[in-house]
Amino acid sequence: MAKKVRTAVFPVAGLGTRFLPATKAMPKEMLPVVDKPLIQYAVDEAREAGIEHFVFVTGRNKGVIEDHFDKQVELEITLHQRKKTDMLQMLDEGLPRPGQTSFTRQQEPLGLGHAVWCARDIVGSEPFALLLPDMLMRSEPGVLSQMVESYNQNGGNVIAVEEVDPEEVSSYGIVGRGEGPDEAFEITQMVEKPAKEDAPSNLIISGRYILQPEIFDLISKQSKGAGGEIQITDAMGKLMETQKFTGVKYKGQSFDCGSKIGFLTANVVFALDRPDIAQGFQRELQSLDPSFLKGLIKDA
Repeated sequence: MAKKVRTAVFPVAGLGTRFLPATKAMPKEMLPVVDKPLIQYAVDEAREAGIEHFVFVTGRNKGVIEDHFDKQVELEITLHQRKKTDMLQMLDEGLPRPGQTSFTRQQEPLGLGHAVWCARDIVGSEPFALLLPDMLMRSEPGVLSQMVESYNQNGGNVIAVEEVDPEEVSSYGIVGRGEGPDEAFEITQMVEKPAKEDAPSNLIISGRYILQPEIFDLISKQSKGAGGEIQITDAMGKLMETQKFTGVKYKGQSFDCGSKIGFLTANVVFALDRPDIAQGFQRELQSLDPSFLKGLIKDA
């Protein structure tokens, strides 16, 4: 029987250079999609999947993330005095319970693998989920919940994947697909940013993982890989030699909010998803002068 996944790791130490100047003083993980920061979406997804302990690997100037997952006494007193009970309830629902959060520092930007390794003593000897907040997921149930269901049946390590155009595989980590259904197939190999002709499939690694703790020892012995960084994909490839990896082609849609286009698209889609603002937002979009839009939209 697979050991329960209780802990999730969130690497949030990145500098967010693609969103400067907005991220000069504000962490990119706090950029809002509609009215909720990216990191809150990831934490909510983890909580829905049964995660009990939330581990944040932070860097300098990221203290606001810790503040976000803490009580704001002055704000709560003001809302209480103004009888804004709906807002108080919303804030309370977004908070992990006391003792459920841990924060550790990645002092140098040495890559995702190194960020994960920084959480080793907090995670300990248990399996853990790894969620990249840049990847915003729109799915029901959540992507991590779909992965946990597969993990509970198959154990081992689990990776969420999705299809991309074969012309785009050189921008992603790619997995080789073995036997099994979409919700639980054998992963036969992993390749980081292969050329189109060398890619084993067009299934990309989508920023959601369930990993066994043996990954930490492998990362500690690992040399720098692509980009001069310690890559998690290299460590997973080594772990594949002794442990099973299962792929979950999840039901849902992802938005790469590490890019401006993905972030803007996510804001539009999530706004149109919201019953409280969808009609008003759609009305505003439809009211825009077509000639004005035509002037904005350049020929591709």
